[in-house]
Amino acid sequence: MLDLQPKALLKKGGTIFIYLLSVHVMALSLFFLFRLIFFFANDYEFPLTIQHEYLLQSRSFLYGLWFDNVIACYVLLPPLAVLWISALLNWLPRALFRATAIFFSIFYGLASFVAAANIPYFAYFFKVINSSIFNWFEYGTTTAGMVLEESSYYPYLLLAVVATVLWSWSMWKLANWAYQRCKNMSSATTMDWTSRGIIFFSGAACIGLCIFGIRGRCGYNPIKVSQAFYCEDPFLNQVGINPVFNLLNSTIDEHRDGHQWLQLAVETKAVKNVQHLLQRPGITDISPIAQQVDNPQKGEKKNVIIVLMESMSAHLMDSFGADKGLTPHLDSIYNQSLHFSNCYSSGIHTNHGMYSTLYSFPAIMKRNAMKDSSIRRYAGLPTVLKEHGYRNLFFMTHESQYDNMNGFFRTNGFDEIYSQEDYPADKIANHFGVQDDYLFQYALPVLRQKADSDQPFFAVLLTISNHPPYVIPPYFRPRSCKKEEQIVEYADWSIGNFMQQASREPWFENTIFVFLGDHGKLVTTPECELPESYNHIPLMFFGKGIAPELRTDFCGQVDVAPTLLHLLGIDYVQNNLGVDLLREKRPCIFYTADDWVAARDSLHLYIYNPETNVERCFHTDSLCRPGQPNDSAFVRLKNYAFSMLQTAEYLVKHELILDRPKTKRSAQHP
Repeated sequence: MLDLQPKALLKKGGTIFIYLLSVHVMALSLFFLFRLIFFFANDYEFPLTIQHEYLLQSRSFLYGLWFDNVIACYVLLPPLAVLWISALLNWLPRALFRATAIFFSIFYGLASFVAAANIPYFAYFFKVINSSIFNWFEYGTTTAGMVLEESSYYPYLLLAVVATVLWSWSMWKLANWAYQRCKNMSSATTMDWTSRGIIFFSGAACIGLCIFGIRGRCGYNPIKVSQAFYCEDPFLNQVGINPVFNLLNSTIDEHRDGHQWLQLAVETKAVKNVQHLLQRPGITDISPIAQQVDNPQKGEKKNVIIVLMESMSAHLMDSFGADKGLTPHLDSIYNQSLHFSNCYSSGIHTNHGMYSTLYSFPAIMKRNAMKDSSIRRYAGLPTVLKEHGYRNLFFMTHESQYDNMNGFFRTNGFDEIYSQEDYPADKIANHFGVQDDYLFQYALPVLRQKADSDQPFFAVLLTISNHPPYVIPPYFRPRSCKKEEQIVEYADWSIGNFMQQASREPWFENTIFVFLGDHGKLVTTPECELPESYNHIPLMFFGKGIAPELRTDFCGQVDVAPTLLHLLGIDYVQNNLGVDLLREKRPCIFYTADDWVAARDSLHLYIYNPETNVERCFHTDSLCRPGQPNDSAFVRLKNYAFSMLQTAEYLVKHELILDRPKTKRSAQHP
C-alpha cells in the first residue's frame, strides 16, 4: 500500500492528465463549432441526389474531427512534455500553469481567426483557406481596407474575437483549477520508484498517443488533405479539411524543394511563341492558348481504358530494339495498334506521368503538382469525358492518398477511386499494395458492372510491380535469371492476362485501350546526364476500328488526351499544351528529369540545368559528338522547350487551367 506522499503525487499526475484532456476536448469542440457555422453559412445547393442524404453529409464532420485531432495533438504535445517532466520532478509552480494557459490562448486564438476567415474565403474561392493569403500581406493597407470596408466580413471578425476571448478566459480558469488542485494535495518532496514509474510510463504513453494523433493514421503515409475526400460532392469533400491544417500544409508545400516558380524565359514572350508554335490565338476569359476543338467523326460512345505502366521504358521492348523477349504481350499489342516510336514521358516520376497524361500539362522539374494541400482544378481528359456522360474510375495498387491522389483526382473529374483500402489484406504484397495481376483481376468485375449501365466508362489502371522492391509471385515462372528482368516479364504477363480476359467481355469491342509508360527506367549504360531510357516510353492506341500503324512523329504524354478525344469524336475546349497527333505534328519533344530540361528532335539533343546554368548539346547519331549551343538547331530546341515550360508555369500560376471563364463558383459544378 502506498503512503500518502506517493498517492498525492499520483493524484497530481491525474490532475494534469484531466487538465490537458479537457483542453484537448475543448479544442475539438471549438473546431467543431466553427465547422458547423461554416457548413450552414455557405449557401451551397446540394445536388438532388444527396439533398436528404444526411448520413452522407455528416461523414464530413467525422473526417473533420480526424483532421482537428491532428492540429490539437500538435498543440498539445509541448505542454504535455513539459508538464510530464515537471510531474516527475514534483515541481508544478503557478507560473507553469499560467504559461500553458497563455500558450493555448495564443494558438487557439490564432486558430479561431483562421477558422473564421475560412468561411468568407471559401464562399468566394470555393477553396479552404491556404497560403495564397500571404500574397496579400505585401499590400498591407490595401488588404486591411478590403477586409474592413466589406461589411459582410464583420460577423466573422466578431466571431473570431468572441471565440478568442471566451477561449482565453476558459484557459485561464482551467489552468487555475489545475494549479489549485495540485497545490491542495500533499507537497511531497520525495517520490518512490513505484509512483515515479507509473507517472513515467503513463506520460510516455500519452506522448506516444499524441505523436500518433499528429501522424493521423497507421498507413505508410501520414494524413494528407486527400483523406477528407470521400464522395463525389466537391463541397462535402472540403468540409472536413481543418483550415489551420490546410494553411500550414500549403505554406510548407510552397517552400518545398522544387516548388519555386521556374524562370526560363520572359512570360509574355514565351506565351506568344507558344501561340505561334501551336497556332492558337487563345480565347478571351479562358487563356491565351485555349481553342475550340471540333473533332470529325461522331458515333457511339466508346469506353476508354488507360493502362499507365510503371517504369515501362521503350528500351525494354523488342519492338524498340531489345532482344531479351521480356515483353511478348506488349510487343504483340504494339504491332496491332496505332503506335508511336518517339514518345517521351514528361518527367521521371509517376506523379508526372499521371498529371501529364490526364491533364496535358508538362512536368515542371521535380515538382509534384498533385501534392499541394491547396488542390488546383484542371480541365483535362477526365473532366471532358465526365461532361460527355462518362463514369470515371481510377484503379491504383497502393494507398489512395499516396501523392495526394485521392483528393486530386476526385477534385479533377474522377468519380470512383479504387486503392489498397479496397483490397483484401492477404493480397497486399508490400508497402505499394497489391501486385499488377490482382489489380487487373479486381478491376474486371467492376468494369463489367459499369458496362451494364447505360453510361460509358473511363478507367485508368496504374500498375506498380516494375518498381523496387520487386516481388515475383510464386505462381509466375520467369525465363530470365535476373530479378530486374523477371519483374518486367511478370508485368508484361499481367497485361497479357488482363487483355485475354477482357477480350471475353461484352464491352471489349466497344473500348479503346491506351498503353503507355508512366516513365522509363535506366536500361544499359547512360549516354549522358539524361539517359534516354528514363523518358523514352511506348505509346499505343488499341481497339476495334483503330488501324495498326507506326507513327514516328515526336510526341509526349501531354498529347495523349487530345489524340484520344479525336478518336472518340468529342468536341471540347482545349486549354493545355497537348496536340492531336492525328492532325498535328511536333517538330521536336521536350521533357524534364528533376534538375534537367531536355528537348530533342531526330538529330539533336539539348539539355539544360536551371540551377547550375549548365547546358549541353549532342548530335543523336553519336552522343560523343557534342554540338554548340549557338547552332541554330540547338537554339530552336531550347526556345521550344523553354517557351512550352514557361507558358505552362504562367497558366498554372494564374490559374488559367480550366476550359471555361473563371467565376466565383466555377468549382462548384465542374
